[in-house]
Amino acid sequence: MDTKLKRPWKAREKRLLQTSLTLDFLLFNFFLLLLVLIVYLMVSLDVVDFRISDQVVDPNLNVEAHVYVAELENEFYSGGGSVSKGKDTEIQRLKDSGGWIEILDANRNVIRHVGDKQDAFTQYSEADLYDGLENRSDQEYYYSITPLSTEGAVAYVLLKIPRDLVSVRINDNQLITNLKHPLSFYIMIGIGLVLLLIFVYSYWVARRIKKPLSILSSGLTQMIQGNYSTRMSISAEREFVQIGETFNYMADVIENTSAEKRYAEESKQRLIVDLSHDLKTPITSIQGYAQALVEGRGEDKDRQQRYLGYIYNKSVQVARMIQNMLELLKVDSPDFRMHIQRREIGEFLREIMADTYGEIEQKQFVLHVLVPDEVIYARYDPELLSRVIQNLITNALSYNPIGTELRVELIPLHTHVVIEVADNGVGIPQELWSTIFDPFVRGDEARTATGGTGLGLSIARRNTEKMGGRLILSRRGRETTVFTIEIPN
Repeated sequence: MDTKLKRPWKAREKRLLQTSLTLDFLLFNFFLLLLVLIVYLMVSLDVVDFRISDQVVDPNLNVEAHVYVAELENEFYSGGGSVSKGKDTEIQRLKDSGGWIEILDANRNVIRHVGDKQDAFTQYSEADLYDGLENRSDQEYYYSITPLSTEGAVAYVLLKIPRDLVSVRINDNQLITNLKHPLSFYIMIGIGLVLLLIFVYSYWVARRIKKPLSILSSGLTQMIQGNYSTRMSISAEREFVQIGETFNYMADVIENTSAEKRYAEESKQRLIVDLSHDLKTPITSIQGYAQALVEGRGEDKDRQQRYLGYIYNKSVQVARMIQNMLELLKVDSPDFRMHIQRREIGEFLREIMADTYGEIEQKQFVLHVLVPDEVIYARYDPELLSRVIQNLITNALSYNPIGTELRVELIPLHTHVVIEVADNGVGIPQELWSTIFDPFVRGDEARTATGGTGLGLSIARRNTEKMGGRLILSRRGRETTVFTIEIPN
């Protein structure tokens, strides 16, 4: 049981870039809303702080002095008692808002006050009252005055409220609250936070896209410089992962192609060296015997005949080597045209064995040809396949002693056809198996005059691969050498 928790979202490597950018944008909007909430809370806390520290006036507070006369007359002057401290009275609202009431006599002297008096006036001149009742915006306090009847004496009720808590409007006596800081302060904070969020968001998104692009750029630079072993490991959205995988595949192809090219160049160089070496020996022999005849060292006819026989055999060996080399190069040529079709192969194999039977009988080999009686089809080029089988039989005849058993068998399978050419001769040394199909490699490891050209097995493998098949070397039981040809059907 898998105990791993499944994440509710896809891993980044499985997400599309469009999906990631959409999620980033939604996250950006979330933080933007969070910033708006923070600014709102700052404003709210500022207003609360203002109310606590500066005693914001009650919105229901009256700012006209005559409203307080009745309450003053009933509670302050009746029986000499004190003003009521109930929370719902007009005077209490005034006191809670930081205002107060002054009682003036006929000479405008302050004889009493209700609330916390916050200035030092004990007497007013007419000019002072007229000036205060203008209620200019630069005044410290708001003024409102009304007459008060006190047993025949003339008195006045003067209402005073801090001026910054009162907004004087036409046809409006509402008090308003003010923020502790200007509105522009909060606007600038909001703009600053939004710009900071935009910068962080842009940097984050750009970094997420830049990182995989930097890896791709670095990998391409190394490839341009010839470092074909470069590989990328990208942890990003699906598009970048696919680009990285495509790059790695391309790098694999280029690296393999470069390795094959180097191997082909090395093989070509080795081929030229080996060909020069193998041609030098018979040509030197031909030159030596020809020189002996020219100098008259072959006086008797038997010696002359023997020299001429040597010259003929060596020339045949050189011609066969050149022919094999041309055939090897012809198969690899881009102009070479093959004629691969689905043909009957059983009778074709019998005809090849009939053509080579003379050589097999001359070497006194024991031949076993095993071809099923039913019709078997395969896709092959008659010329190429004929050359493959003949080269394998020639190889067996060249390196095995008299009396060797040679088996040629056709085996039909579901997806391909198998032709086995096997013998129980001396076999091929195990250390040569990895290079036996390379040009100029011989089973006896010695480049003797009696050996083959060293090109037969190389031609056989090339021809088989050209037809879409493969040629395999193995051994089985008493059969020391088993060549298996596989071609599609």
